[in-house]
Amino acid sequence: MALLSGIGDEGLRRILECATEFEAPAGQVLTEVKMPGSGLFVIEEGMVVVEIPGQRLELGPGESFGELSLLTDHPRAARVRAKTAIRCLAIARHDFDRLLGAEPQLAIAMLRELATRLVQFTTH
Repeated sequence: MALLSGIGDEGLRRILECATEFEAPAGQVLTEVKMPGSGLFVIEEGMVVVEIPGQRLELGPGESFGELSLLTDHPRAARVRAKTAIRCLAIARHDFDRLLGAEPQLAIAMLRELATRLVQFTTH
């Protein structure tokens, strides 16, 4: 998983302990613009479409979404829907805050992921 690639075994264990696995069918809306951010999602299987006004980005296994609203406390900036049936790991806000304190590598990985996403959205 791109977001979790720099995390050691102990960190991965901590993440998996607080993550919830869920599945959603194709077409289901997972996040909506201006809604409060309640968690971070890491895609295990399937594809999602991230939609912001005038832009679309597809994400697949190992990629994540939802981290921006957790880091900034702002409402969701994008609508995300399942393009195919998906399976994700979800990490709730309170667990996410605790994980960042215990796993600083997660914060570094998220910064890289967010920078990459920013470049994708601003250069297309």
